[in-house]
Amino acid sequence: MNSDLTSLLPLIIAGVVVVLAVVVLYGLSRRRGGGQPDLPGGATSEDQNPPEGPETSEEAPGEIPLETLGGPEPPAVPIASPDEDEPEGPAAKPHQELPEAPASRLQRLRARLAGSKSALGRALLSVLSRDQLTQDDWDEFEETLLMADVGPAASEDILQNVREAMRVQGGGADPAGTLRRELLAAVAVDSSRAVHDQGEDGNPGVILVVGVNGSGKTTTIGRLARLEVAEGNTVLLGAADTFRAAAAEQLTTWGERVGVEVVRGPEGSDPASVAFDAVAAGIDREADTVIIDTAGRLHNKANLMAELEKIKRVASKHAPITETLLVLDATTGQNGLAQARVFTEAVNVTGIVLTKLDGTAKGGIVIAVQRELDVPVKLVGLGEGPDDLAPFDPEAFVDGLMA
Repeated sequence: MNSDLTSLLPLIIAGVVVVLAVVVLYGLSRRRGGGQPDLPGGATSEDQNPPEGPETSEEAPGEIPLETLGGPEPPAVPIASPDEDEPEGPAAKPHQELPEAPASRLQRLRARLAGSKSALGRALLSVLSRDQLTQDDWDEFEETLLMADVGPAASEDILQNVREAMRVQGGGADPAGTLRRELLAAVAVDSSRAVHDQGEDGNPGVILVVGVNGSGKTTTIGRLARLEVAEGNTVLLGAADTFRAAAAEQLTTWGERVGVEVVRGPEGSDPASVAFDAVAAGIDREADTVIIDTAGRLHNKANLMAELEKIKRVASKHAPITETLLVLDATTGQNGLAQARVFTEAVNVTGIVLTKLDGTAKGGIVIAVQRELDVPVKLVGLGEGPDDLAPFDPEAFVDGLMA
């Protein structure tokens, strides 16, 4: 028995030494790195004894807490990077167009009208350039004026004035210069061609636009709004053509392009009520100009003319109508003159907007309308573009007729 213990003693001593060595190494590792001993199954001491309360993180070495510096609390939400696109304001507005400036627009339209190569001027100069002018030649001259819708009375006056000037000049006659002077005299009017788009006593200018179906009235209003915006005016549109939903939609589209608000009512509602609301909104928003669209009216319908009178009367309860524009298609000829007469009687038209004037041989309607009604042509449309509307220029018009 003793001999057996004596033989096992070295093994026991070796085991104790190994255990002591493991204990010493463990203590050293804890003192140096603060590491955790491996536990069975790969678990850690935290798995065995999880911390109580919410999880916290230690501060990075060398950093000073913000609380110590008295600085602001960290943001609760991440800050967007400068490269990220953010909407401006509460809601991003659609892209708005910048209308062409009036000066460059007028210069461009003058050149277009002067280069329209109207048949009227060529025909008149062809007659006047003949060596010996007979009565038949003068009859042809007058017939050419009538075909251009100058009108009987105006054609007779132009004929007599040109004939007398040519007689006085004799052999040194200048047919082109003489014709130009007489046409300018026929186009001239005593009243102003300025569009009265400004009101008084803090009220906006109120422009009522009338015309028959197909004259380009709604499109003209959209172009007029662009012209007003280009001149620096704030504009509001009234869609009083309530019987044609497409008219209100079209007007809204024109307004959105240049940031102009449109007041409209339900389809089939009272047009006078919409006009009334539009003027009230213009006053409330301190707009410079309110432009009111009306339904295209057949000029031979008395009840429709009465409706236009009502629109003008009701709209005037808030602020006076400063301008009533009649939109005429230059290609309608003498029928356009008949329209102008009826509209003038109904709503006291103060100005004419002549559309589709570019390249027409019927431009004499300008002379006829102004002579018969003493209403000036104030604006002309010379193309299909959104900015193809400009103030009427008598000299550019006459030069275009004689091109």
